[in-house]
Amino acid sequence: MDHLLVRAARGEAIERPPVWAMRQAGRWDPEFNKLRAGMPFFEFSENVELAAKASLLPKRFGVDAIILFYDITTLTVSMGLPFTLQTNRGPVPDRLIATMEDVERLDPEPRPERFGHIIGLLQRVQQELRGELPAIVFAGAPFTVATYCIGTGKDLPATRSFIAEKPVVWQALLERIEIATIHFLKSLIGHGAALYQLFDSWAGELTREEYLRWAQPYHQRILAGATGTPRILFVKECPYFDLLTVSGADVISLGLCHDLAAVRRAYPQLAFQGNVDEELLRSGTPEQVAAATRKCVQAGGGRRHIVNLNHGCDRATPVANFEAFVRAAKGD
Repeated sequence: MDHLLVRAARGEAIERPPVWAMRQAGRWDPEFNKLRAGMPFFEFSENVELAAKASLLPKRFGVDAIILFYDITTLTVSMGLPFTLQTNRGPVPDRLIATMEDVERLDPEPRPERFGHIIGLLQRVQQELRGELPAIVFAGAPFTVATYCIGTGKDLPATRSFIAEKPVVWQALLERIEIATIHFLKSLIGHGAALYQLFDSWAGELTREEYLRWAQPYHQRILAGATGTPRILFVKECPYFDLLTVSGADVISLGLCHDLAAVRRAYPQLAFQGNVDEELLRSGTPEQVAAATRKCVQAGGGRRHIVNLNHGCDRATPVANFEAFVRAAKGD
């Protein structure tokens, strides 16, 4: 079945732009918090039954796709590097990757049973959806995932210091994550994932030269290596729009730094996702959210456009604002 979202991603004619939101299953939703009930993140996300229920919660708001609930570090866990998700710190590895020996201990092609809970989650969600909506899977791009593996995360100066001190280790880590990411995504595509999104959350803060070394080539090889389904690339507020357009992605996810109407005119062959302000969703009124969403729909031109946010839903997002976002995107 060709869902609205898949058709939009392929550039086919659509009756209206589809809508979903990054982090649409998460702590902003009171029903999600009831379901999680304080369980540690990985314990919760590795429970197929609970993770499926969490993934499906946004369906009641009328979204046009379900994105599976897990974390980008799920892949590195399957490679042999356990993580915990710490409040106000994000993913923290049990041991830091610091040497070539550390990198070589990571399995570049973990057996599918090592991430079997993700395959099981995909199958369970598909079973529950009964073809009504497409299921989106995702992976982190090597730069962002590697920063978590070395323990720097969004601290770019610390990442640069590591790279300057250990360039060979850094390069090997990126390459190993690339191989594993292609392997992971191909496995999920083989199990029926309708689309996937590649996240490189911190690469947008790199200089252009750094981006060309540590981000762009990996995007291109992953997107070329995992095919057979529409591919979305997300780089948070990426200033190098020209590089996004030659990444090989079918859909480019836009930030607030991008003019949706302008890029639609300049690149009519590409599809775009975004770009309602997630901060407005968090702090605005339902009326303001609806107005911004309608403006986004208009800028998208009614084709090759997927309505989404510039980033994920903040944990403080009011339910009424999320409801207003979806309703306005659907013209209700």
